[in-house]
Amino acid sequence: MIRLASTADAAAICTIYNHYVESTIVTFEETPVAPAAMAERIADIQRSHVWYVACVDDAVAGYAYAGPWRTRAAYRFAVETTVYLDRNRTGHGLGRALYGRLLADLRELGFRCAMGGIALPNDASVALHERMGFAKVAHFREVGFKFDRWIDVAYWQRAL
Repeated sequence: MIRLASTADAAAICTIYNHYVESTIVTFEETPVAPAAMAERIADIQRSHVWYVACVDDAVAGYAYAGPWRTRAAYRFAVETTVYLDRNRTGHGLGRALYGRLLADLRELGFRCAMGGIALPNDASVALHERMGFAKVAHFREVGFKFDRWIDVAYWQRAL
C-alpha cells in the first residue's frame, strides 16, 4: 500500500534512512536524523510537494518524496525526487511503485520535470531512475567527501 506520509511516520522513516546515513555514501548526511527533525522535514515538504510511504504488513518499507529543485521562482516547476527503501525490501519493485505514484502525482500537480541526484557508484539507483524514464544529464566529480573518500554525484532528469 502506498499512501501519503504523515509526521507519525517519522520514526519508521528514520530507521530506514539512518541505515544509509551511517553505512553508505548514498546520502551525504553524516549524523543520524532524529524523529522530531524528520517530522519537520515531512511537514515542510508537504506544504508544497508530496511525500509517500509504502507499507508492507502495516510497516513502512520505503518512502519517496519531491521537493524544490532550486529556490529561485523560475525553478518552481522543477522538483528533485528522492526514494529510499528498507534495506531488506530492495529488488522487489517497491521503488518502481513508489516512483510511479510520485511521478504521476507530480505531473497532476503541474510540475514540469524531475531531477534525481545519485552519489556514485550506485548501480541500483541508476537502474531505477533509468527504468522510470530518467536520463543522465550531469556528472560532477569528487564533490562529496564521506568515509574518507571523494564521491562523484550525477543527475538524471525526466520530463513530467
